[in-house]
Amino acid sequence: MDVLGISAFYHDAAACLLRDGEIVAAASEERFTRKKHDADFPENAIKYVLQEGRVRADDLAYVGFYEKPFVKFKRILFTHLACFPMSLKPFLKAIPSWLQEKLLIPSIIRQNLGYEGEVLMIEHHLSHAASAYLLSPFREAAILTVDGVGEWSTATYGRGKDNAIDLFKEIRFPHSLGLLYSAFTYYLGFTVNSAEYKVMGLAPYGEPRYVDQIYKLIEVRDDGSFHLDMRYFNYLSGLTMTNRKFDELFGGPPRAAEGAMEQRHKDLAASVQRVTEDVMLRMANHLGRVTGSRNLCLAGGVALNCVANGRILREGPFDELFVQPAAGDAGGAIGVASYIYHTLLENKRSFVMRHAFTGPGYNDEEVRSFLDLNEIPYVPLERDELLRRVAQLIADQQVVGWFQGRMEFGPRALGNRSILADPRNAENRDRVNLKIKFRESFRPFAPAILKERCKEYFELDSESPFMLLVAQVRPDHRVIPSVTHVDGSARVQTVDRESNPLFYDLIQAFDAITGVPVLINTSFNVRGEPIVCTPADAYRCFVETGMDVLVLGNFFLDKSKDLPRIASIDWDRPFQPD
Repeated sequence: MDVLGISAFYHDAAACLLRDGEIVAAASEERFTRKKHDADFPENAIKYVLQEGRVRADDLAYVGFYEKPFVKFKRILFTHLACFPMSLKPFLKAIPSWLQEKLLIPSIIRQNLGYEGEVLMIEHHLSHAASAYLLSPFREAAILTVDGVGEWSTATYGRGKDNAIDLFKEIRFPHSLGLLYSAFTYYLGFTVNSAEYKVMGLAPYGEPRYVDQIYKLIEVRDDGSFHLDMRYFNYLSGLTMTNRKFDELFGGPPRAAEGAMEQRHKDLAASVQRVTEDVMLRMANHLGRVTGSRNLCLAGGVALNCVANGRILREGPFDELFVQPAAGDAGGAIGVASYIYHTLLENKRSFVMRHAFTGPGYNDEEVRSFLDLNEIPYVPLERDELLRRVAQLIADQQVVGWFQGRMEFGPRALGNRSILADPRNAENRDRVNLKIKFRESFRPFAPAILKERCKEYFELDSESPFMLLVAQVRPDHRVIPSVTHVDGSARVQTVDRESNPLFYDLIQAFDAITGVPVLINTSFNVRGEPIVCTPADAYRCFVETGMDVLVLGNFFLDKSKDLPRIASIDWDRPFQPD
């Protein structure tokens, strides 16, 4: 039974094909269009997942959409009416897209797919909950979803048992922890719904001096529910997140994009991060008391806050934590497909999302064809020689673009679309940030470590395959300065041979040379662009940045050779299903 899940029209549009409850393919539209956080109808992602599954649209058993547009539209109408006439400008900006596409989603899906069946739609936060719980290893768990806003919900508390999900409590718009964090993202000069992770990365450079002021904005109860003082915010009736009253409370107007970064800004980042962690922890503690479960599933955009996740695991009542790797809206495509198959149709659960390698992959023949057609010089290497050479080059302070297997789903590169470097060299942080990624110097890098060696280097008793937990680096193993953040923490990725044998063996080869089973692992892209998808994407990024070496599958490319500047090839491969 094939089920297609779709998310679209807010941000991070995506598609997922589920076959008998297992993920065949899942990908975000941005990877194909090269438009970061692309929210348009995911026609390319849909085409890809159907191609990967070798299935036509008219063979699909069900198609699901990750939220209920009419309920969301009702919330938007009510909000604008309540704030009229101040809300007239944002209302006029929003209404065309609703009338032209968002209220016509079933028709748009049928028309684009050539699909004549029913399009099933479930609530936004139910999609989030399903994306985490139904793909987790747990047969019972507490469930917490937190984001900006779905239809009305901004956070939900729930429990899962077998195939059933019960969301028994919600926090409703306009009161939103995600929007509070986004308000500070805006105030600090970063892009809302895109750069919240920059606030998290900036926070350790500051002191939480503004916590008391933030608690003038948010009243938090013992169960983690909260109420925002809307007098300080502008997102109900305007086109900005904050207003002059907010500016007065925090000492001035919002920082200009690319403006000077003052200590006050770092302290504000530290303060909102602290409040967010405290609220999330209070929510988790309440869930533990109410459900009695020792397992927690997390989803929603705020679940990408890996510092908060780490605190929940360390200080909360749960023994095990599962966070959907595509915790934002993209993961809703997986969630709605899983909910249809497992919960609505009551099929048994047998699949666990142990890795996120669900995107396009390219075999040696395709990669060689790309290189030959563009007259790009390369050296083909056998597996053992490839691992030995790349590990040695990294140890010799070369920066490597690593393109292997199927692309990751979600915002983290996990070893298949990665830039790799030596974590022992403190200079590599600035080098990779400024000369290769072209991004802010305060941004941290993640360590990828062999799973069985994790406890030696980090204060972490759990695996972290999706790079969604932050832990302290052990004081006696601080030989990895380029992945140790200013506060002594690191966003850890544990790597096991079963999920990614080639990447595991590369780290092991580096360990054999250096005695350190850790690599810098950062996403294969530059600032403002999505992670690379195709060999052509990877090659363009390679030649236009300061990377030294590119590995495309088994093919080795050296920057010191005379490489052509731009490569272009049509990767729209023909598809003829069996």
